[in-house]
Amino acid sequence: MRLANLRGRLAVVAGDAAVDVAEASGGRFSADPQAVFAEWDAFRDWAASLDPSQGEAFAVEELGPPVPRPRQVFAIGINYAAHASEAGYPPESAPVTFTKFPGCLAGPVCEVELPSATVDWEVEMVVAVSRDTVRVRREDAWDHVAGITLGQDLSERTSQLAGAKPQFSLAKSFPNFGPTGPWLVTPDEFGDPSDLAISCSLSGETVQSARTSAMIYDVPELLVRLSRVCRLFPGDLVFTGTPSGVGNARTPKRFIRAGEELVSELEGVGRLTQRFVAAREV
Repeated sequence: MRLANLRGRLAVVAGDAAVDVAEASGGRFSADPQAVFAEWDAFRDWAASLDPSQGEAFAVEELGPPVPRPRQVFAIGINYAAHASEAGYPPESAPVTFTKFPGCLAGPVCEVELPSATVDWEVEMVVAVSRDTVRVRREDAWDHVAGITLGQDLSERTSQLAGAKPQFSLAKSFPNFGPTGPWLVTPDEFGDPSDLAISCSLSGETVQSARTSAMIYDVPELLVRLSRVCRLFPGDLVFTGTPSGVGNARTPKRFIRAGEELVSELEGVGRLTQRFVAAREV
Protein backbone atom coordinates (compact mmCIF):
# COMPACT_ATOMS: atom_id res chain seq x y z
CA MET A 1 0.00 0.00 0.00
CA ARG A 2 1.16 3.51 -0.83
CA LEU A 3 -0.23 6.45 1.11
CA ALA A 4 -0.03 10.00 -0.15
CA ASN A 5 -0.95 13.50 0.94
CA LEU A 6 -2.80 14.75 -2.14
CA ARG A 7 -3.81 18.41 -1.86
CA GLY A 8 -3.92 17.99 1.92
CA ARG A 9 -6.11 14.86 1.84
CA LEU A 10 -5.18 11.26 2.59
CA ALA A 11 -5.06 9.08 -0.53
CA VAL A 12 -4.10 5.54 -1.45
CA VAL A 13 -2.00 5.47 -4.61
CA ALA A 14 -2.35 2.69 -7.17
CA GLY A 15 -0.32 3.16 -10.32
CA ASP A 16 -0.92 6.66 -11.65
CA ALA A 17 -4.17 7.15 -9.74
CA ALA A 18 -5.07 8.08 -6.18
CA VAL A 19 -8.14 7.07 -4.18
CA ASP A 20 -9.46 9.65 -1.70
CA VAL A 21 -9.71 7.74 1.59
CA ALA A 22 -12.42 9.82 3.25
CA GLU A 23 -14.67 9.54 0.21
CA ALA A 24 -14.01 5.86 -0.43
CA SER A 25 -14.60 4.96 3.24
CA GLY A 26 -17.79 7.00 3.49
CA GLY A 27 -16.21 9.12 6.18
CA ARG A 28 -15.06 6.15 8.27
CA PHE A 29 -11.50 7.48 8.02
CA SER A 30 -10.48 11.11 8.13
CA ALA A 31 -9.21 13.07 5.14
CA ASP A 32 -6.35 14.27 7.37
CA PRO A 33 -3.17 12.35 6.37
CA GLN A 34 -1.82 12.54 9.93
CA ALA A 35 -4.98 11.14 11.58
CA VAL A 36 -4.66 7.70 9.96
CA PHE A 37 -1.88 6.64 12.33
CA ALA A 38 -4.22 6.77 15.33
CA GLU A 39 -6.24 3.97 13.70
CA TRP A 40 -3.49 2.25 11.80
CA ASP A 41 -4.55 -1.40 12.22
CA ALA A 42 -8.20 -0.72 11.34
CA PHE A 43 -7.18 1.38 8.36
CA ARG A 44 -4.75 -1.23 7.05
CA ASP A 45 -7.45 -3.91 7.24
CA TRP A 46 -9.96 -1.68 5.42
CA ALA A 47 -7.48 -0.65 2.72
CA ALA A 48 -6.68 -4.27 1.89
CA SER A 49 -10.01 -4.55 0.07
CA LEU A 50 -9.97 -1.11 -1.54
CA ASP A 51 -10.86 -0.97 -5.22
CA PRO A 52 -8.12 1.07 -6.95
CA SER A 53 -10.33 1.71 -9.97
CA GLN A 54 -11.96 4.53 -7.95
CA GLY A 55 -8.76 6.55 -8.28
CA GLU A 56 -8.15 9.84 -10.07
CA ALA A 57 -5.07 10.97 -11.95
CA PHE A 58 -2.78 13.43 -10.19
CA ALA A 59 0.52 15.23 -10.62
CA VAL A 60 3.40 14.66 -8.22
CA GLU A 61 3.62 18.43 -7.73
CA GLU A 62 0.26 18.22 -5.95
CA LEU A 63 1.63 15.99 -3.20
CA GLY A 64 2.53 17.20 0.26
CA PRO A 65 4.63 15.39 2.86
CA PRO A 66 2.99 11.98 3.41
CA VAL A 67 3.34 12.43 7.18
CA PRO A 68 2.70 16.17 7.53
CA ARG A 69 2.57 16.82 11.29
CA PRO A 70 4.46 14.19 13.31
CA ARG A 71 4.68 14.78 17.05
CA GLN A 72 8.36 13.85 16.94
CA VAL A 73 10.98 13.71 14.21
CA PHE A 74 14.06 11.71 15.16
CA ALA A 75 17.13 12.14 12.96
CA ILE A 76 20.14 9.86 13.04
CA GLY A 77 23.67 10.91 12.14
CA ILE A 78 26.80 8.82 11.47
CA ASN A 79 24.90 5.66 10.54
CA TYR A 80 26.94 4.53 7.53
CA ALA A 81 30.59 3.55 8.06
CA ALA A 82 31.80 5.41 4.96
CA HIS A 83 30.02 8.58 6.09
CA ALA A 84 31.48 8.20 9.59
CA SER A 85 34.92 8.03 8.00
CA GLU A 86 34.45 11.10 5.80
CA ALA A 87 33.06 13.03 8.79
CA GLY A 88 36.00 12.07 11.00
CA TYR A 89 34.22 9.65 13.32
CA PRO A 90 35.38 6.10 14.15
CA PRO A 91 33.23 3.49 12.35
CA GLU A 92 31.96 2.01 15.63
CA SER A 93 30.58 5.37 16.81
CA ALA A 94 27.17 5.32 18.43
CA PRO A 95 24.67 7.10 16.18
CA VAL A 96 24.14 10.79 16.79
CA THR A 97 20.47 11.54 17.53
CA PHE A 98 18.86 14.95 17.03
CA THR A 99 15.62 16.34 15.59
CA LYS A 100 14.44 18.19 12.54
CA PHE A 101 11.65 20.46 13.72
CA PRO A 102 8.40 19.45 11.96
CA GLY A 103 7.92 22.88 10.41
CA CYS A 104 10.70 22.10 7.93
CA LEU A 105 8.81 19.19 6.33
CA ALA A 106 7.79 19.57 2.70
CA GLY A 107 6.44 17.52 -0.16
CA PRO A 108 8.43 15.67 -2.81
CA VAL A 109 8.67 18.58 -5.26
CA CYS A 110 9.40 22.01 -3.87
CA GLU A 111 11.51 25.12 -4.09
CA VAL A 112 14.07 25.72 -1.34
CA GLU A 113 15.43 29.14 -0.47
CA LEU A 114 19.13 29.06 0.37
CA PRO A 115 19.77 30.87 3.67
CA SER A 116 23.53 30.85 3.03
CA ALA A 117 26.21 29.63 0.64
CA THR A 118 26.85 26.49 2.74
CA VAL A 119 23.74 24.34 2.31
CA ASP A 120 24.48 20.61 1.98
CA TRP A 121 22.54 17.49 0.92
CA GLU A 122 21.92 14.28 2.90
CA VAL A 123 19.62 11.70 1.29
CA GLU A 124 17.96 9.35 3.79
CA MET A 125 15.47 6.54 4.14
CA VAL A 126 12.73 7.65 6.53
CA VAL A 127 10.32 5.43 8.46
CA ALA A 128 6.99 6.30 10.06
CA VAL A 129 5.95 4.70 13.36
CA SER A 130 2.64 2.82 13.36
CA ARG A 131 1.85 2.46 17.07
CA ASP A 132 2.89 3.46 20.58
CA THR A 133 6.38 2.08 21.02
CA VAL A 134 8.18 1.72 24.34
CA ARG A 135 11.14 -0.64 24.80
CA VAL A 136 10.28 -2.58 21.66
CA ARG A 137 12.03 -5.91 21.06
CA ARG A 138 14.15 -6.19 17.94
CA GLU A 139 12.08 -9.07 16.56
CA ASP A 140 8.92 -6.96 16.84
CA ALA A 141 10.33 -3.69 15.52
CA TRP A 142 9.12 -3.89 11.90
CA ASP A 143 5.57 -4.38 13.23
CA HIS A 144 5.92 -0.86 14.64
CA VAL A 145 6.69 0.64 11.21
CA ALA A 146 3.75 1.95 9.20
CA GLY A 147 5.82 2.62 6.15
CA ILE A 148 8.98 3.79 4.44
CA THR A 149 9.46 7.06 2.61
CA LEU A 150 12.35 9.09 1.22
CA GLY A 151 13.76 12.24 2.77
CA GLN A 152 16.44 14.87 2.43
CA ASP A 153 18.11 16.12 5.59
CA LEU A 154 19.19 19.43 4.09
CA SER A 155 21.77 21.08 6.32
CA GLU A 156 23.09 24.64 6.65
CA ARG A 157 26.67 23.88 7.67
CA THR A 158 27.77 27.31 8.91
CA SER A 159 25.19 27.54 11.70
CA GLN A 160 25.43 23.79 12.34
CA LEU A 161 29.12 24.02 13.24
CA ALA A 162 29.29 27.54 14.69
CA GLY A 163 29.82 28.14 18.39
CA ALA A 164 31.09 25.92 21.20
CA LYS A 165 28.55 23.16 20.50
CA PRO A 166 26.98 22.09 17.18
CA GLN A 167 23.47 23.30 16.38
CA PHE A 168 22.28 20.26 14.41
CA SER A 169 18.54 20.74 14.86
CA LEU A 170 18.33 24.45 14.02
CA ALA A 171 20.70 24.15 11.08
CA LYS A 172 18.56 21.39 9.59
CA SER A 173 15.14 22.99 10.07
CA PHE A 174 14.96 25.95 7.72
CA PRO A 175 11.78 26.08 5.60
CA ASN A 176 11.55 23.09 3.23
CA PHE A 177 14.76 21.55 4.63
CA GLY A 178 12.88 18.28 5.21
CA PRO A 179 11.31 17.24 1.89
CA THR A 180 9.75 13.77 2.10
CA GLY A 181 7.75 11.51 -0.16
CA PRO A 182 6.51 11.04 -2.70
CA TRP A 183 4.43 8.64 -0.58
CA LEU A 184 4.64 6.27 2.36
CA VAL A 185 5.09 2.62 1.32
CA THR A 186 4.17 -0.20 3.71
CA PRO A 187 7.04 -2.64 4.44
CA ASP A 188 5.19 -5.58 2.87
CA GLU A 189 5.69 -3.95 -0.55
CA PHE A 190 9.43 -4.73 -0.40
CA GLY A 191 11.25 -8.02 -0.81
CA ASP A 192 13.69 -6.84 1.86
CA PRO A 193 12.92 -3.42 3.37
CA SER A 194 16.39 -3.35 4.95
CA ASP A 195 18.26 -3.45 1.64
CA LEU A 196 17.24 -0.67 -0.76
CA ALA A 197 19.27 1.37 -3.24
CA ILE A 198 19.47 5.04 -2.25
CA SER A 199 21.06 7.92 -4.13
CA CYS A 200 20.95 11.59 -5.01
CA SER A 201 22.30 13.76 -7.78
CA LEU A 202 23.00 17.48 -7.94
CA SER A 203 22.68 19.18 -11.32
CA GLY A 204 22.94 15.77 -12.97
CA GLU A 205 26.04 14.59 -11.06
CA THR A 206 25.55 11.60 -8.76
CA VAL A 207 26.83 12.72 -5.35
CA GLN A 208 25.56 9.87 -3.12
CA SER A 209 24.89 6.23 -3.90
CA ALA A 210 24.60 3.31 -1.47
CA ARG A 211 22.33 0.58 -0.14
CA THR A 212 20.47 0.90 3.14
CA SER A 213 21.86 -2.50 4.17
CA ALA A 214 25.14 -0.63 4.77
CA MET A 215 23.66 1.12 7.82
CA ILE A 216 25.62 0.57 11.03
CA TYR A 217 22.32 0.43 12.95
CA ASP A 218 19.38 -0.88 10.92
CA VAL A 219 15.75 0.15 11.39
CA PRO A 220 14.95 -2.46 14.08
CA GLU A 221 18.05 -1.49 16.06
CA LEU A 222 17.24 2.22 15.81
CA LEU A 223 13.71 1.62 17.12
CA VAL A 224 15.06 -0.53 19.94
CA ARG A 225 17.53 2.16 20.99
CA LEU A 226 15.16 5.10 20.61
CA SER A 227 12.29 3.40 22.43
CA ARG A 228 14.50 2.55 25.41
CA VAL A 229 14.63 6.28 26.10
CA CYS A 230 11.65 7.91 24.38
CA ARG A 231 8.06 6.92 23.88
CA LEU A 232 7.43 6.81 20.14
CA PHE A 233 3.97 7.86 19.00
CA PRO A 234 1.96 6.76 15.96
CA GLY A 235 3.00 8.94 13.05
CA ASP A 236 6.44 9.85 14.39
CA LEU A 237 9.23 9.96 11.80
CA VAL A 238 12.75 8.58 11.96
CA PHE A 239 15.33 9.85 9.45
CA THR A 240 17.74 6.91 9.47
CA GLY A 241 21.02 8.57 8.43
CA THR A 242 22.84 9.42 5.22
CA PRO A 243 25.53 7.57 3.26
CA SER A 244 28.85 9.10 2.25
CA GLY A 245 29.18 11.79 -0.39
CA VAL A 246 28.03 14.95 1.41
CA GLY A 247 29.43 18.24 0.16
CA ASN A 248 30.96 19.34 3.45
CA ALA A 249 33.32 16.33 3.42
CA ARG A 250 34.65 16.94 -0.09
CA THR A 251 37.95 18.57 -1.04
CA PRO A 252 37.26 21.27 -1.96
CA LYS A 253 33.93 21.53 -0.18
CA ARG A 254 30.89 21.62 -2.45
CA PHE A 255 27.60 23.24 -1.52
CA ILE A 256 24.29 23.82 -3.29
CA ARG A 257 24.05 26.93 -5.45
CA ALA A 258 21.03 28.92 -6.56
CA GLY A 259 19.59 27.53 -9.77
CA GLU A 260 20.64 23.95 -9.04
CA GLU A 261 18.34 20.94 -8.80
CA LEU A 262 18.71 18.06 -6.35
CA VAL A 263 17.11 14.72 -7.27
CA SER A 264 16.93 11.97 -4.63
CA GLU A 265 15.82 8.37 -5.17
CA LEU A 266 14.98 5.35 -3.01
CA GLU A 267 14.33 1.94 -4.52
CA GLY A 268 10.68 0.93 -4.29
CA VAL A 269 9.62 4.38 -3.07
CA GLY A 270 10.35 7.01 -5.69
CA ARG A 271 11.93 10.39 -6.22
CA LEU A 272 12.23 13.84 -4.66
CA THR A 273 13.07 16.95 -6.68
CA GLN A 274 14.20 20.19 -5.04
CA ARG A 275 15.04 23.39 -6.90
CA PHE A 276 17.09 26.02 -5.08
CA VAL A 277 16.80 29.79 -5.20
CA ALA A 278 18.80 32.60 -3.67
CA ALA A 279 17.74 34.04 -0.33
CA ARG A 280 15.10 36.72 -0.68
CA GLU A 281 15.41 40.00 1.13
CA VAL A 282 13.08 40.32 4.12
